[in-house]
Amino acid sequence: MGGGYDLNLFASPPDSNFVCSVCHGVLKRPARLPCSHIFCKKCILRWLARQKTCPCCRKEVKRKKIVPMNKLRKTIGRLEVKCKNADAGCIVTCPLAHRKGHQDSCPFELTACPNEGCTSQVPRGTLAEHRQHCQQGSQQHCPLGCGATLDPAERAPHNCYRELHNAWSACQERRRPLLLSLLRRVRWLHQATSVVRRELAELSNFLEEDTALLEGAPQEEAEAAPEGNVGAEVVGEPRANVPCK
Repeated sequence: MGGGYDLNLFASPPDSNFVCSVCHGVLKRPARLPCSHIFCKKCILRWLARQKTCPCCRKEVKRKKIVPMNKLRKTIGRLEVKCKNADAGCIVTCPLAHRKGHQDSCPFELTACPNEGCTSQVPRGTLAEHRQHCQQGSQQHCPLGCGATLDPAERAPHNCYRELHNAWSACQERRRPLLLSLLRRVRWLHQATSVVRRELAELSNFLEEDTALLEGAPQEEAEAAPEGNVGAEVVGEPRANVPCK
């Protein structure tokens, strides 16, 4: 592959002094040999890798003697060239030095579809239309990260705040039955706890009363015992013999 620019790239035939005799293209990064012959830098370095002489006059050449021609390079950079997409319909011409800048904005430049999974390459000017009908672009996540999945027609009016608000509202609606069920269970537990607490209080009171009765019974028996014994003695005492009259 030649190192110079294709002659067909130029809007009009360039001067023959601008043509490399090795690749027969317009000089790219021109370099001059000590013998004054000029070639593309890439072309002459390839040549010298095989032969150590000038391609034109066959004089011996040392690589350190090669001189870059920056002024000539700038002159060639001002030559008018056609857009690389001229065959596709672009009619723009511009200086060679500006060709890359035009190519980055040319509506005829083939551009890869950005939709994930799509391998199509379409002219930049029709990319927007292609994306609207691209089968791979029918469902895409919001590039701002809100999590919404969008169809091509939904992307322009898409509003992340509205989508997040709607998602939050839907989540709240889904949680509402669960929250109501939990509230009912909490009320039931509260009521059941109140009943248990009341029954425990009643049981405690009952036990206290029962304990008091049990503690008071021995004391009453102890107090009642002497009276019983005295009575027994009185009752059991033998009568004195009283003489009969």
